[in-house]
Amino acid sequence: MNPFPMVLADLRALRWTALAIVALVALAVAIGVAIGAQERAIRRSSAAAADDFDLLIGAPGSQTQLVMSTIYLQPDALPILDGHLLNTLAKDERVAQVAPIAFGDISRGYAIVGTTAAFAGRWGKLQPSEGRLFAAEGEAVLGADVAYKLGDTIAPSHGVAGHATRPGEVDEEEAGHRHEGLGYTAVGRLPRMGSPWDRAILVPIESVWEVHGLGNGHASEEAGNPFWGKRSETGEGHTPAEARIGLPFEGQRVPGVPAIVVKPRSVAGAYALRAQYRQGGTMAFFPAEVLVTLYRALGDVRNILVVASTLNAVLILAAVILLLVAVASLRQRRYAVLRALGAPRAYVMLVIWLGMALLIAAGCLLGLSLGALAARTVSGLVEAQTGLRLTFALGAQEMLQVLLLFTIGSVISLLPALLSYRSPIVTGLRD
Repeated sequence: MNPFPMVLADLRALRWTALAIVALVALAVAIGVAIGAQERAIRRSSAAAADDFDLLIGAPGSQTQLVMSTIYLQPDALPILDGHLLNTLAKDERVAQVAPIAFGDISRGYAIVGTTAAFAGRWGKLQPSEGRLFAAEGEAVLGADVAYKLGDTIAPSHGVAGHATRPGEVDEEEAGHRHEGLGYTAVGRLPRMGSPWDRAILVPIESVWEVHGLGNGHASEEAGNPFWGKRSETGEGHTPAEARIGLPFEGQRVPGVPAIVVKPRSVAGAYALRAQYRQGGTMAFFPAEVLVTLYRALGDVRNILVVASTLNAVLILAAVILLLVAVASLRQRRYAVLRALGAPRAYVMLVIWLGMALLIAAGCLLGLSLGALAARTVSGLVEAQTGLRLTFALGAQEMLQVLLLFTIGSVISLLPALLSYRSPIVTGLRD
């Protein structure tokens, strides 16, 4: 005998109760899926953002804060390194590439980062999606999400520690700390990297130094600086040598920087550099060291959330089972009539169990969709806040979790089916 007509008839008769069961199961599944998928997306995206920062060197202080400020562009006041260290590292045989990182200024809420053209292009890995990389002071390269257009003049403002601004907006705090009479010209735009650097404006480190009256680290600063619009005494402007940017910095005074990114030639060289610059007034570390600590803390939070989610699922399953038992009791007379008409006990048991299993399966499928929607919504909020582009994907862990919930729910659903199987026909008809 085909049980599905009876199953569908039961579901139509109990449609509101069936919808309540589906909604409860979906809620339990959605919470678990959203927690697991979101935590994994944050790990993957934050690790990808740190890929180009092999070794970080800074002044002694908090490694976590240096990572948050340098890689994730979270504004904070950091101690300054001696700028002459840049030349020392550039001459080191163990170093393949080195770049300064300086920040502190903003424009329309976007962080202005001073560095070298080589690092702006990630040492040849990135090519501008529009225009070109900066080649002189006063030029700027835009991140993929910066609202400026090529050719626009970018007015820098001094950032205030602890004051967060919305990207693309100018508030009173920014307007009140503007560097008057100065501006960068946007000459290029980088492709999307899926990191906070998509919201950064990259300029020559020399321009950042000059904006704050520190010189440019080159001998050309004695003759005037093209960024400030000054000219030499001859009135002929500056020669290409005087306008040169980037390493080496041959000036007698080289301004300091908050952070230095080093790309070692080898793994052995990386560890040797790390050991050398962990003393003598400097701090050197691999960003992965800090991320592991952060992930451990994130994992502890995730474990707490998973436990809470599991307890929530258990409570919901208990409520669902009680509801299923109640529903089966309400339909007991109907099932007794079926048996009195000659339907086997196994057939009635199959009808009851199959209907409940279908409700749990529908709840699991709906919960997967709701969990994915919740994870995407949270990802959008995280991206708006941090600039990290989170990619949601259901993994094997979430699928196993849903499968386990369905299996347990289906097995427990046998309880009301067994109660109906054991119930005498006379009792069912009398009730």
